[in-house]
Amino acid sequence: MPTRQPTINSPKKPPRPQQTHPKDLLKLFFAYRLLLASILSTLFFFSLPPDMLGSHNPELYLYVIVCYFILVLISGSILMLKYISYEHQTDFAVFTDIAAITLLTHASGGAETGLGMLLVASIAAGSLTIRRHTTLVYAATATIAILGEQLITHFFHINSSTAYTQAGLLGATFFAMALLADVLYRRLMESEQLASQRELDLANMAQLNEYIIQHMQTGIMITDMSGRIRLKNEAAWNLLSISDDQIEQSLTTLCPALAIQLNDWKRNPSYERQAFRSTAGGRDLQANFIPLGGKEIIGTLIFLEDYALMTEQLQQMKLASLGRLTASIAHEIRNPLGAISHAGQLLAESPKLDSGDQRLTEIIRNNSLRVNGIIENVLQLSRRNRTQPQEIELFAFLEELADEIRLDKNLAADNLIIQIDPKETHIRADPSQLRQVLVSLLENAITHYHQDISQLHLQVKAGMTSESGGPYISVIDNGTGIDTETARQIFEPFFTTRNTGTGLGLYIAKELSESNRARLEYTPNPKGGSCFRMSFPELRKKVFNA
Repeated sequence: MPTRQPTINSPKKPPRPQQTHPKDLLKLFFAYRLLLASILSTLFFFSLPPDMLGSHNPELYLYVIVCYFILVLISGSILMLKYISYEHQTDFAVFTDIAAITLLTHASGGAETGLGMLLVASIAAGSLTIRRHTTLVYAATATIAILGEQLITHFFHINSSTAYTQAGLLGATFFAMALLADVLYRRLMESEQLASQRELDLANMAQLNEYIIQHMQTGIMITDMSGRIRLKNEAAWNLLSISDDQIEQSLTTLCPALAIQLNDWKRNPSYERQAFRSTAGGRDLQANFIPLGGKEIIGTLIFLEDYALMTEQLQQMKLASLGRLTASIAHEIRNPLGAISHAGQLLAESPKLDSGDQRLTEIIRNNSLRVNGIIENVLQLSRRNRTQPQEIELFAFLEELADEIRLDKNLAADNLIIQIDPKETHIRADPSQLRQVLVSLLENAITHYHQDISQLHLQVKAGMTSESGGPYISVIDNGTGIDTETARQIFEPFFTTRNTGTGLGLYIAKELSESNRARLEYTPNPKGGSCFRMSFPELRKKVFNA
């Protein structure tokens, strides 16, 4: 079963938040000018109110409104085709409006008609469109144009009433609007920059949080009230042994065992959660649930922990305590034990002992050796070096180990068989500790085989599990097997079925397995005998992309 290879990408730079672009403001300005030109044209051509439009000089009004409409369309084409800069386009639009509206005002009767107020919108729009030192230039130009129109009206139209007061107020309005627009523009830019910075900070924080969550060893999932998965990280998918092609997002379908625990927690949040497996051959997992929402629960946050990893951490703490304990008692036990053993040896050399006394000395010696073996095993646990995992090719490793066992135990080739499928199976573990576990299991099988040794058939099978996709190693024998009651206790410390055993062999093997994030289990062999199986987590190769 091919393994899924997650890709770890370096965090990408989040896109910079878009600020208000001059082109967008120019589009709005163009739409306003086009609408203004259309309204002024429609009102004039269809003789609609107000009647003052073009009342003093209809020919001039007609010529100006047509030219103004054409120039507005030209400015829109330039904006779309990006022929000139936005600054120059803004200047062209504002000065065109000043000239056109001033002439339309003159053709309609002068400043008292109020058409000059239309320049206020053009000056404000021009000031807000592009930040330059031309705001006052727009106001000054418009003021001069209106005053100039008033002078022309006064000198060339004798019957026309003068409106210098209106022209002056209109000019003051232009300057006031220019200054106000400048202040508004600065405030707008400051607010926009602050909003952009906040948006950028939030984008950076969101991406950082996503990167951290995706690369945590702890699995994280969020489900809604119906049990559908709304969010998950890579670790959750790995722990649950879910492949990429499984698009179903229902927790009940993807992992029924976790769905059951979630439902039990919803019914009783204080219930004690147990370890579970997502698949038959998967890893032992433990889940913690946190409700999402305030008064109304909208979902559940699920944390998934690798039980083997948690056990390894607890094991390190336990070994530290055990080391301190054994260091203090080893001296106190070994000294009197050495004296007892030495006295027994001297007593056994006495020629005056009969056979019964000789037997008693043997009992003293054997039990002294047994107690010493127990001390050695306990010291071995407390002094064990920290796990140093490496990638191991199982075929070469197991073949070498099998040759050593055959030579050491004087076994024939068919007494110990290695089977690996596929042969290129790899695991990640500490080689020395893995060797110690397998040697302990093989020697245990040989020791407990009470028939002719030539009839012993040991099999070491390895490969990939179909359930979880992780590698495994099984040690199978054809012995008498282990009864159900004994099987419950075989991994407990100091439990043994032999008078000469220390009861620590399988316990140490299980502890070493858990230190390597592997699970050691006993399963009865359907064909008779015993089967000890080590299940390893899936070996995933991380690919780093720039």
